Amino acid sequence: MHITPIVFVVDDDVSVRESLESLVRFEGWQPQTFSSAQEFLDYPRVHIPNCLVLDVSLPGLTGLDLQRLVAVERPYMPIIFITGHGDVPTTVRAMKAGAVEFLTKPFHDDVLLAAIRAALEHSRVALRLESEMRLIRDCYASLSQRERQVMALVVSGLLNKQVAGELGISEITVKAHRGKVMQKMKADSLADLVKMAARLSPVRATITAA
Repeated sequence: MHITPIVFVVDDDVSVRESLESLVRFEGWQPQTFSSAQEFLDYPRVHIPNCLVLDVSLPGLTGLDLQRLVAVERPYMPIIFITGHGDVPTTVRAMKAGAVEFLTKPFHDDVLLAAIRAALEHSRVALRLESEMRLIRDCYASLSQRERQVMALVVSGLLNKQVAGELGISEITVKAHRGKVMQKMKADSLADLVKMAARLSPVRATITAA
């Protein structure tokens, strides 16, 4: 199934919005335009590849204010800044805060389109990683306390016999738990399990603390 990426545009200049809407639509993407940061924030979050083309100077919340909010609420949304009067400090602040591009008007359509293409690819990758991470977290949540203990020791490099010694259980029981861990985590190999454990590190720390 083909999913059409969304390009969000926030600019208080109606002529800029209309021009960018036509450009985005012509490229085969889906445009969503807003005249203020608040209007954009009221729009529900989407889980398909997307990016935000954002004017720096907006009434009310500025582009930089919105960038800070997006970084918290929608961390996988790449931002391309556009401005009529770019200055070095503003550009530096925007880029340091994670903007993928900062363009000063007037800019050539091709320059913006190239930036949007790169941003959408970035979004595609981030969404895929987020989806994979969610699956790994769900699998880990299905493990019993004992299975989590076995997994932690196995991925740290201990043999079944050593795991048995650490936990005070038989080697046969360790093998049974290990088999369950591999099955529940949907891991094809020990190397797979080690990679999953590395990605889960912060989550496991939180669960253990709780």
